[in-house]
Amino acid sequence: MDLHDRDTPVMIAGPAADPDVAVVSLRRLHGRANAAAELTRVRRSYHGPLLVEPFSALDLPAIVTHADGVVVGGAWMQDFQLLRAVARTGRPVVVQRAPAATLEEWLSAAEYCVAEGNQDVVLCETGTRTHLPHATIDLSLVRAAGRHRPVLVDVSAAPDLAVAALSAGACGLLLGEDAESAVVAGVRAKAALLGALTCDDVPETIPGARAAIDRVDAALATLLERRAELAATVQRLKPVGGFAGRDPRREREIVEAMVSRAPRLGADRLGRIMTAVIETGLEASEERDLSPA
Repeated sequence: MDLHDRDTPVMIAGPAADPDVAVVSLRRLHGRANAAAELTRVRRSYHGPLLVEPFSALDLPAIVTHADGVVVGGAWMQDFQLLRAVARTGRPVVVQRAPAATLEEWLSAAEYCVAEGNQDVVLCETGTRTHLPHATIDLSLVRAAGRHRPVLVDVSAAPDLAVAALSAGACGLLLGEDAESAVVAGVRAKAALLGALTCDDVPETIPGARAAIDRVDAALATLLERRAELAATVQRLKPVGGFAGRDPRREREIVEAMVSRAPRLGADRLGRIMTAVIETGLEASEERDLSPA
């Protein structure tokens, strides 16, 4: 299970109806439940990726048997013996930041795992306690931590921060299982677009490269449809719309502006691409205009 190489930068945490990853906290049971029995129960109803937060190191054998990754909660982020034991399981590790932890303390917790030979360590920002009713995500800390390790951001309490978190360098987002379907869909759409634009990884395999292309294509499709909608608005506002109302000077300006952003493609190639985009948009606009209501 690779926690930071996914088709979408959004993970819906569960167990919910159809989560991307189930997250189970044994710590919340305060040691009153047998870890193996509890995880066996979870596995009866859920067979996808499973992350588990242990109550203590005694839970780790059961986690190795049943789970795909281990979560070290923020409250136990500085339990260095637990960090070492978690790392030695060989499972991917998610280290949540304690509400008052500094960047150095957070990174140090991850390094305890790396020192045990486990390189698959992901950080998770869950926020800082403030005067607000829910934890406040520290985006500057996300950006700084992202220069060292992949960072997930839990935006369950503030889904509107999804775009800001990705812009700050988050490689993924967590939404709680109680997130409404409309919220999930909106965050997924924004993440698919922004994730493709902000990700600068260099794939080392053909499947990895194709997955990256798929993410870019998804963003392209979203942008092309949005462009067609805006172009249709322009056509309706023009005295003469459609193909008859094309403005060659404006189209040249568009290509010239794009050359500055994509100089390796060059004006000729971009010109051909934009001609196809413009004409396809005009065709779509005319079809909508002529289609029955």
